[in-house]
This record gives sequence, structure tokens and C-alpha cells, in this order.
Amino acid sequence: MGVKNLWDILESCKKTLPLHRLQNKRLCIDLSCWIVQLSSVSKSHCHSNSKFYLQGLFYRLRTLIALNCSLIFVTDGSIPGIKVSTYRRRLNNGNEKQVAQTDANPQQICSLKRNMGSEFSLMIKEAQALGLALGIPCLDAVEEAEAQCALLNSELLCDGCFTSDSDAFLFGARTVYRDICLGDSGHVVCYELDDIKTRLGFGRNSMITFALLLGSDYSQGVYGMGRESACQLVKAVGDVAVLQKITSEGLALAKKGKNSKKQELPKSGNGQYILKCDEFSEVIDAYLKPKCHSADSEAVSRVLVQHPFQRVKLQQICAEFFGWPPDKTERDLRRFANIRSRTSELGFNIPLQEIPVSCPVSGIVKHRKVQGNECYEVSWKNIDGLISVVSADLLQSACPEMIVEFEEKRAEGKKQNKGKTKTKKSAAAMAEIDKRLQTLLLEIESESRAVHNISHLPIDSKTSGTGVHELNQEVFLNIEPIIVDHARSCSTKRIEVIDLLSPSPAIHTHRVSKFQQKTSQKIDVIDLSDTEIDQSPEHERKARELRSFIASLKGK
Repeated sequence: MGVKNLWDILESCKKTLPLHRLQNKRLCIDLSCWIVQLSSVSKSHCHSNSKFYLQGLFYRLRTLIALNCSLIFVTDGSIPGIKVSTYRRRLNNGNEKQVAQTDANPQQICSLKRNMGSEFSLMIKEAQALGLALGIPCLDAVEEAEAQCALLNSELLCDGCFTSDSDAFLFGARTVYRDICLGDSGHVVCYELDDIKTRLGFGRNSMITFALLLGSDYSQGVYGMGRESACQLVKAVGDVAVLQKITSEGLALAKKGKNSKKQELPKSGNGQYILKCDEFSEVIDAYLKPKCHSADSEAVSRVLVQHPFQRVKLQQICAEFFGWPPDKTERDLRRFANIRSRTSELGFNIPLQEIPVSCPVSGIVKHRKVQGNECYEVSWKNIDGLISVVSADLLQSACPEMIVEFEEKRAEGKKQNKGKTKTKKSAAAMAEIDKRLQTLLLEIESESRAVHNISHLPIDSKTSGTGVHELNQEVFLNIEPIIVDHARSCSTKRIEVIDLLSPSPAIHTHRVSKFQQKTSQKIDVIDLSDTEIDQSPEHERKARELRSFIASLKGK
């Protein structure tokens, strides 16, 4: 169970990661959580196979092993004394009276050994046997499996832990994988403590406080306290000081975080008792100091070394639990290869579909290299879910048509991926082109406006003709010849559009005579006409740049 509503509180920090993100990682697996998940799936689908959960476990392990993950099973040990009342309540389907009569003094209850002969314990043993055959060691925890996983994670002996119990964070875990999904869109659901601290401001102390207020395996929580009130209370106090504050003030602190309508703290719902300060301390110690194998213990050192793959043992388990006969598949494939080789020696080239004896291989999954040898992963007919690795030579002699078909599909997939890459590159190139065009057009537009504004500035009558000519030169140095505005002496305005690929047209100015300077005191407009030439080097450079850029676009 973990902490009540904690997964909902951490929802914004949930990350869905593709399976390849687990590659080359060392991972701890809370085996009890996985068996519960897989057995519930088996019951919900009413599967006829009684070992369906074990087959599901095999597929999960096979996927992680293919990603070169180093796996460690962790199983539950004894039930902590502080959890015994919760455990008995679950066994009695929530009957509080029976639990209260049994636990007259719950503080003096020691840890309780689990029933190793129960149906669930037998399922755990079968899963352990399957793991050992695949080279996966198992660590039996002293008490809680998630606490042992959290210790290995916090001590950097593993990269993360698979568990659905949210109280793994309370025991010190830093990366928790809540669920795993296989298939084409395979993924894992991941939560990281660093993200939780950054986004929500909740650390390990905050989540232990949630266990005290909302309820967990170790406490029943405060009556009437909801998750929003608990979050507000924890944020107001802060992660660093919240445990010390709640230990010293107890229910008084909890009362501050509650609404005025819910002030009846001494009450308890359905026989639920309110924790006192000393009981708060007991729960806090259970999370901060759980009973676990230390990082340097012999038990931990034993599971950190590599364990061998036991092929014969795995074949026996597959034959016993899944109905997959050992060596039958490869033996049938060799027989089929001999039939094809003999028919070809006799001069008969019979297509694969027309051979009276059907090929035992249903399809090729992927190409692999095993110890430098070319191999293929293949699926088999009439054996649902079994995928084996066979040598490329054997498969070539038995069914070369399948290899040809597989390689053609693989080549098509590579072409499609290259096409996608080219499309992405061309899209990026077009975006860069659009950006450059926009920049050039904005420069042209801004400079055109500057010329239009300067053309209307009044010039003092004392300015000589040379000064006017120099002003015209300064103005036209920053003009690109896109649109030329002719003199306003006519009543109508004529606009000349210039082809960007044609040679740059000359910019003409009207020189002001000395006679005009003497007769008039102010010149209101500098007219543009075709009488004289005043070419700008900057203008030529920008025009050449724009023309060459557009020409390069047309060339593409």
C-alpha cells in the first residue's frame, strides 16, 4: 500500500520513459509487488494457465536482460512489529474489533514471521527459481523489501528500484519505477526524488509527515485530514523542520493545518486512534532506521556479483510451467533443415510454403550476435510466447526465404528512417532560409522608411549645394534599390519595381543649383530623378548578397 494518496500528490512528477532508457542499469526488483501485479492481471483476464503470472514475469525479465540490465530480486522478510496490526486488519478484511482484541498492547509486539507455506509464498519461490535460472540473484530482506531496495539505491549500489509501494521514498529511495509496460510502445513509469524536491518542494521528511497525517502501513493517520490540508501544512513548515515540529507539537501542529469545520481531532473514525507525540516518533524511527542488510554486509556482496545463466534449469522450468519442451524446437528445426538439404541434393527446389512438413519457425524477431557468432531470435509455431536464439547457419539451411524477407523489411525500415532524417534536415534548412529572408526584408523595410523620413526634413538656406549633395550621399549609402520613388513634381506617383536578378540599377539624385539656393531660403523635398548617378558601395554589396541568396534558392 505505502502512504495513502502519495502517488496522487506526486502525479505531476511522473515520467513515462521508453524502455531503452534502462539500458546497462543495475535495478532492484521488489518481487512481491511484481507477483501481485501479474497475478491480478491473470485473474482479471480469467486466464486458463495457472502459471500465467510466471510467464508474464519471464517476459519482463527477458526484456530487461536484452537491455543488458543487471537485476536483483528482493523479497520480504519478517513483518515489522509496527505493521502487524495493519497486516492482521487486512487478513481479517478490515475487522477492527478482532485486531483490537489481538493487539492489546501493540507497542510491545515484535516482528512477525511470514507464513512460508502460504500460496503467495509458493509463488515467490517459483519466481526465485526462474530468476536463478536466468542468472538473477535474490536478496531476502530482514523485514520490508522496499526498505532494502531503498537502501541499495541510496548507497548507489543500484540505479533504481521497481516497486509499487510509495513508501520506498520514505525509506530513502531516489529513483522508483512504479510500473513497466512491454510491447512496441514499451515504457516504464518513473519518479525521481530530485524532481519531487524541485517541483513540489517535498523531500524525505515531508513524505514521512504525509504518512503520519494521511495514513500508511505504519499509522492510520489523523482523522479528517485530507491531502490538500496535509500539503499546505508541510509547505508552510518546510521539509527541513517539519519532522522536528510535528514531533514536538504533535496534534497541535496538525490542528493548524486543518479547516475550522474539522477540528474534532480526538475523535476516531471506525475505531481509528489518534497518534500521540511518542507514537509519531515511533513511526518516524521506523522509516528513518529500518532493519536492513547493510551495504557492506555479506548478503549484499553476494548478490552484487555476476551469477551464471543455467540453461538446463531454465529448460526444465519452461517445460514444467509453460509447456515448452526442452530442445524440441531446435531439434525440429534441424530435422526440417535436413529435409530441405536432401531435396535440394536430388534437384528439387520446392518453395517453403509447398513443403509437406511445415517449418517450425513462425518468424524472425531480430538479428543478434552471440559471442561473435551471427544469430537470429525466432518465434515458434504452436508454442505461444517462446522466442529462442538460433544460429544463422542453421536458419539459412532450413528457411532462407525467411531471412531474405526479414532483411528486406529491415532495409526498408532503414530507408524510412533515413527519409525521416532527410525530411527533418530539409525542414530545418527551410526554417533557416525563412529566418534569413525575414531578416533581409526587415532591414530593407526599415531603411526604406528611414529614407522616406529624411526626404521630408527641412534644410537651412545657408547650406551650400555641396552640403546638400553630401547629405544625399549619406542618405543613399544605406539604401537598397528595391523600390525607387520618383519626384513629386507630378500629381501622380510612379513606382518602379526592379527585378532582383537583374544588374543593380543606378541611383539618381537631383543636384541643387546655386541659383536655387539663393532664390529660396528652404528646400522642403529632396527629389529623386534620373538626371545624375550617385552609386553607393554598401548598396551594391547588399544587392549582390540578396541576388546571390535568391539564386541559390532557385538552384536548389
